[in-house]
Amino acid sequence: MAGSMSGSQGDIGRALEDEMRASLVNGKLPCAVAFQIARKLKVSPRQVGDTANRLKIKIANCQLGCFP
Repeated sequence: MAGSMSGSQGDIGRALEDEMRASLVNGKLPCAVAFQIARKLKVSPRQVGDTANRLKIKIANCQLGCFP
């Protein structure tokens, strides 16, 4: 299937999704928490952002001011 992850990348994707969902505050993911998740799972902040977009999770309290 196109776009699917296999092996450890698929495990990371599932872990990332689970971690993000567990970290939601009022249905949104705080930006600082997104960075913590990226460090914890050793993925890029961009991957966290892309996953948030795919899951329709909004980022809150953006440290860069991109998402007020």
